[in-house]
Amino acid sequence: MTYSITYDDGLASVSKKVRRPGSTRRETFLTEGEALTRASRLLDEGTHQAISVCDGSGNVLCGVRLQLKLGFTRE
Repeated sequence: MTYSITYDDGLASVSKKVRRPGSTRRETFLTEGEALTRASRLLDEGTHQAISVCDGSGNVLCGVRLQLKLGFTRE
């Protein structure tokens, strides 16, 4: 099963009124671990918003499950 992440390219205009076409990126990975590692790196960069991770069926991994997979803990 493949996994994909979708995110903005981080270069969108500061003004939310102007959004460049093609500013959303999608990357595909062979394993869930690779996809989660890439998503974690994007989050650490802090320049991307609305990062989503999907499995091969198109189901979005979200909420607490995604946070736990990315290594977030309850504080």
